[in-house]
Amino acid sequence: MIPYVTETPDIRIPANLLPGDGRFGSGPSKVRPEAVAALAEASGRYLGTSHRQKTVKSVVGSVREGLAALFSLPEGYEVVLGNGGTTCFWDAATFGLIESKSQHLSFGEFSSKFASAAATAPHLGAPEVIASEVGTHPDAVTRDDVDLYALTHNETSTGVMMEIVRPAGAASPDEGGGLVAVDATSGAGGLRVDPTQFDVYYFAPQKCFGSDGGLWLALVSPAAVGRIARIHDSGRWTPASMDLAIALDNSRLDQTYNTPALATLFLMDDQVRWFNENGGLEFSAGRCDRSAETLYAWADASDFATPFVSREADRSHVVATVDLDDAIDAATVAAVLRANGIVDTEPYRKLGRNQLRIAMFPAIDPEDIAALCACVNHVVGALAG
Repeated sequence: MIPYVTETPDIRIPANLLPGDGRFGSGPSKVRPEAVAALAEASGRYLGTSHRQKTVKSVVGSVREGLAALFSLPEGYEVVLGNGGTTCFWDAATFGLIESKSQHLSFGEFSSKFASAAATAPHLGAPEVIASEVGTHPDAVTRDDVDLYALTHNETSTGVMMEIVRPAGAASPDEGGGLVAVDATSGAGGLRVDPTQFDVYYFAPQKCFGSDGGLWLALVSPAAVGRIARIHDSGRWTPASMDLAIALDNSRLDQTYNTPALATLFLMDDQVRWFNENGGLEFSAGRCDRSAETLYAWADASDFATPFVSREADRSHVVATVDLDDAIDAATVAAVLRANGIVDTEPYRKLGRNQLRIAMFPAIDPEDIAALCACVNHVVGALAG
């Protein structure tokens, strides 16, 4: 577990080294001040209004249209949303996406949770779980009896990303093959993806989309829409709030089944508009690329820091994990940074490594990542001196 710092050393970082914005958390993430200002300006006519009326439904519609454009969704793909976040979507998927058996790639805290949800569902067969050591990722294996392959685009706890491709040799879902469902909670909007390689790409808005939590969104293929309808029509009991068919019906009306957080929707819409108005996914992923290049180059050149993920192609461009030399207490470094207004650089609590975890989401300026590296150098130098 992460050690607790009882007393933070009094180290002042020079003002000229500090980033313009000190938020580097992996979720909730930095929210752009421009988006907050836009929400404040619209609040009198938006907040506190009915989510069944045009004022809010137009924002939901804008989010759905914006995501379809951002991800260049093929014809027939739809954008579905509901309340509760990714954790609730995992439960909904055990009811409405998995017919009998799923296969899960498990390589960190979050990629293992969907597998656990499927394993405890009494109406499903035991899932196949393919695991690998933290800091790596496994690959899916085609199976005739698997009807859903559960992949993770970016493992937030470890800083590992993987390319999203359908399992080698797998038949398409239209030909009886399994659906490909991708947990993209921390990757969506910051990593490139080919929508023809997935059937369900689901995420929450509190990472790359610079909003708050409590909402899930999913990009679903025609095959996934068909699966949702088939399971719903089969009579399988499903709580209404977890019923993906109900979520799909409501989404087509630009609303959610139950009341959503209006501020979350607004901030999400503002972020998607920002992406699309500046070049779409290439713009947002490009910002993450620049941040990742800066941070990993710093770690590779450092005499006290090392990228935790050894394989360069697997190093996340949205959440970086950097191990520090054992002689340097990462918890103390993070505490000093926090005292200087640079927050949420602590590692994932259950990983328990002597490391820093640094978000590089699109809203975070690449120049601030460079400033953070300089600040860590300053703190480590002061601690050593």
